[in-house]
Amino acid sequence: MTGVQTCALPILFADEIASYENIQIRQFKVPSEFDFISPKNDFNKKPQWKVLNKENVMQFSALAYFYSKELHEKTGVPVGIINSSWGGTPVEAWISEESLKEFPKYINDKKRFESDAYREEIKKLEGIEFSIWNNSLYLGDPGLNRQNPWYSASYNDQDWSEVDLFSTDWATNGLNPVNGSHWFRKDINISQEWEGKEATLRLGCVVDADSVFVNGVFVGTISYMYPPRIYKIPEGVLKSGKNNVTVRLISNSGNPHFVKDKPYKIICGDEEVSLEGKWKYHLGAPMPTAPGMTFFCYKPVCLFNAMIHPLRKYAVKGVLWYQGESNVSRRNEYDKLLSTMIADWRQTFDKPEMPFYIIELADFLAKDNPARAAWAEFREVQANVAENNTNTTLIKNSDLGEWNDIHPLDKKTVAGRIVEAVLSDMKNK
Repeated sequence: MTGVQTCALPILFADEIASYENIQIRQFKVPSEFDFISPKNDFNKKPQWKVLNKENVMQFSALAYFYSKELHEKTGVPVGIINSSWGGTPVEAWISEESLKEFPKYINDKKRFESDAYREEIKKLEGIEFSIWNNSLYLGDPGLNRQNPWYSASYNDQDWSEVDLFSTDWATNGLNPVNGSHWFRKDINISQEWEGKEATLRLGCVVDADSVFVNGVFVGTISYMYPPRIYKIPEGVLKSGKNNVTVRLISNSGNPHFVKDKPYKIICGDEEVSLEGKWKYHLGAPMPTAPGMTFFCYKPVCLFNAMIHPLRKYAVKGVLWYQGESNVSRRNEYDKLLSTMIADWRQTFDKPEMPFYIIELADFLAKDNPARAAWAEFREVQANVAENNTNTTLIKNSDLGEWNDIHPLDKKTVAGRIVEAVLSDMKNK
């Protein structure tokens, strides 16, 4: 099977994942490569089949893991997953140049990036721009550049304003977002039983980046918005009585915020202390919007050339296609694009009836967000593709979405639905 656009294994099923091994389940992870010139016959770095064991399990796609596990349990047949995926990429990146000729805009876009020298110059300039922006942010942040930094346990924050964790007043100047660094401090009381013990700090999700300190000790950082913040507080850091948690939030662009309806707490054993509610707040370094980055892997044709064409000699039985977020804004052309890709891959693998299982886009965004309607319209397009192409099945997934997470954690349920569809197709043949 070939899985496209899947996420890493989630924390939701951590105990199950840690306890399961199976030598009859293997994954072949295609290297993340692109090529704008021509279809490649092989990979630059030869990938290897990895057996499902404790050493390799976290390299498995979450969808592929649960799909292959359940399929094997129900059939007893060894399962091999070819995981060809690159997060965030649009469908046109996975279609051959020959098949994209009906879309001249994408062919012309692809041609702009054929020059190695041009791409290298772009990355060089962008690297310089982002380095300068980060340096300005660091030098201009008073919370970092003083003898008594703002993350120090002894720092006096009595003059700071008080804000609710999920408020947005601090994030704007009254009209536009304030990008740069924002500082938050909260004192919490810890029981005697916690003193000196290791604990886990959950900080939901943060837009965009964060660095977190407990009693002045750095406990973790994540540089982009999507991953859940789960940081270990080492032994010896927590003490009985008052403890301080400090968060330095970095906003690159858009509206900085802490994502609602996520866990914000410190956990020790079976007990926990909430981090929601009021925090002390101070603006660090206000900055202009961070410079943008060019993702070459998002451009047309390049992933088909490097990550699909080299697979053409493999005995692929079917495709799990989990993709679409990057095409929602162009949903009016997605029907034709995805149908073109299905025909393109079937020709590439010389399998005219190769099954495709299209995973419906999960629900996303709050009910009062106008953009939510676009996701619903996109799912209708996916359904049309499944209906109008032979051996193509739509797998329901919208009910498993999370309004505040573009990467919902429950891949197990949708994997089970795919297995049911595959087994049904097998019976009918």
